[in-house]
Amino acid sequence: MFKGIYNGKQYHAADIPAVLARAWSAGVDRIIVTGGSLEESREALAIAETDGRLFCTVGVHPTRCKEFEESGDPEQHFRALVSLAKEGIEKGKVVAVGECGLDYDRLQFCPSEIQKKYFEKQFELAAVVKLPMFLHMRAAAEDFSQILDRNKHRFCAGVAHSFTGSAEDRDRLLLFDNLFIGVNGCSLKTSENLDVVKGIPIERMMIETDSPYCEIKNTHAGINFVKTTWPSKKKEKYDQDSTIKGRNEPCLVRQVLEVVAGCKGIADIDQLSKALYHNTCRVFFPQDLDSAADALLESGSDAL
Repeated sequence: MFKGIYNGKQYHAADIPAVLARAWSAGVDRIIVTGGSLEESREALAIAETDGRLFCTVGVHPTRCKEFEESGDPEQHFRALVSLAKEGIEKGKVVAVGECGLDYDRLQFCPSEIQKKYFEKQFELAAVVKLPMFLHMRAAAEDFSQILDRNKHRFCAGVAHSFTGSAEDRDRLLLFDNLFIGVNGCSLKTSENLDVVKGIPIERMMIETDSPYCEIKNTHAGINFVKTTWPSKKKEKYDQDSTIKGRNEPCLVRQVLEVVAGCKGIADIDQLSKALYHNTCRVFFPQDLDSAADALLESGSDAL
């Protein structure tokens, strides 16, 4: 979509520079580009190399895990992931293993047994390269938690991103003391979702967009807490100074922050922003946590 292509049809020119400019202007400090397959992880690294504020992950999404076996040599496919992760670490760009996990809402793309096999395999990748994990869990809390428990000593930390589970699922994840819960527009759709988010301690939460997906829509329960908006137009009437209706982008993380603050009854949104950013740095940027994140906490700088 950031290349202007929607469902295979070109609607406008690629506009990543305009998207990034809006993000930096909105107070976004860094962006992690998510890899969901071996090839996508290569592309994510290439994108990350274009700007000092861009970083990426290396891993295989649960719905793509058939690629291990379809490659003809699953072990060689895994070694290619390890090699790519090591290359990206040397370049200072790869900060996590993922996106990996379980997605039982979309079994039509990959059966649960294959998902479980290669979710578990990617803990080996995390152990080899000593990186945190960027995790995905959809309608699979029991199996996800069991695999996580078996492998909890093989990864230093992680985030279960785009969380849409129940209060019971939330509490199950919070039992893992090295795991954070990631919140975006998909986490804030219903009043039940907002109640679940209320129960995530700030010190265990991260916020994200998952763009181009998971925008906060006018039909979502959290929309009443949104204070900051950008001009938007349909993709057919593209304007580089406007966002695209139906396409999420990084600047809109500000709206996620506002909804989290609103549903938790937090008035000091800047302090909330700094606390959440600090969590992100603890996991993905520990090498500069003491300098960058602590300076932000102390300075009053408004960064998301």
